[in-house]
Amino acid sequence: MQSILLISTFLSVLSVTADAYTKPLPCSGTCNNTHDPSLVYRDDGTYFRFSTGGGIAIHTAPSIQGPWTYSGTALPNGSRINKTGNQDLWAPDVAKVGSTYYLYYSVGTFASQDSAIGVATSTTMDVGSWTDLGSTGVESVAGSKFNAIDGNLQSANGKLYMNFGSFWSDLFQIEMTATPTQAATTVTSANQIAFVPTPPQAQEAAFGYQYGDYYYLFFSVGSCCRYDLTRPAPGKEYKIQVCRANSVSGPFVDKSGKSCLEGGGTTVLKSHGWVYGPGGQGVINDPKLGPVLYYHYVNTHIGYSDGQKQFGVNRLNFSSGWPVV
Repeated sequence: MQSILLISTFLSVLSVTADAYTKPLPCSGTCNNTHDPSLVYRDDGTYFRFSTGGGIAIHTAPSIQGPWTYSGTALPNGSRINKTGNQDLWAPDVAKVGSTYYLYYSVGTFASQDSAIGVATSTTMDVGSWTDLGSTGVESVAGSKFNAIDGNLQSANGKLYMNFGSFWSDLFQIEMTATPTQAATTVTSANQIAFVPTPPQAQEAAFGYQYGDYYYLFFSVGSCCRYDLTRPAPGKEYKIQVCRANSVSGPFVDKSGKSCLEGGGTTVLKSHGWVYGPGGQGVINDPKLGPVLYYHYVNTHIGYSDGQKQFGVNRLNFSSGWPVV
């Protein structure tokens, strides 16, 4: 009888572990083509989803769960930045400042530091309304202390900041001008805000979000892409982590108190069930659902290629002081 009880308890623990993360909310319409999503709610009730590829894909929907419809690309002619990859733009981040929407995008090639973060503007976000302004001045070359991709605009205390970085000493932050088209200081003065000391320093996709008295720094850790060609060791695929601070610029620590500059990070979401490699995340305060984590992920029932990645959405609960899906 004792052995039966032990087996039952063990199976219960396994079940709880397997179900530790809730499934993404149902999504309808075009829920793929969503690598590195950026989500914005327009005042007329329309949701806009921007994603990596070509001139930055735009999808719209009447609800955060869809039905999502492909509208076109933001920058069909690519970027005016004179770098390799300027026709295949990455990692969009869209923010509204005043009456203008700013679309930040990355120019570069995979596993290279010859990169730049560009910006385009629009007053509506509609296809055909975007004007490319080129580089923000946040650029890198081989040998720089960072990789200038994955830009994310954040507002705090009347100032604007850009979080950015990928591998190569990981995540940094720099102040932007009041009209946030340019870095306010030289990019070499950017402040390091997160770092994994052990190679390959697989940390990127910073996203800053203020809730209550804290500034939360969300980021993706692990191998992001090309799972259809080669799969990383279990646990080394993308996952979403977070640190927090009392200031927008840190110092950031995780739930255990470990510094984010020393490899700290509390896991918010990782592979579970048929969800594999969630990352490229952002957070939005949805008018109906409250704080929401959105991201891309692989549905293992559908396929592992980058083009098959799905749009994921989960509510966030901050009642403990830390975001929980």
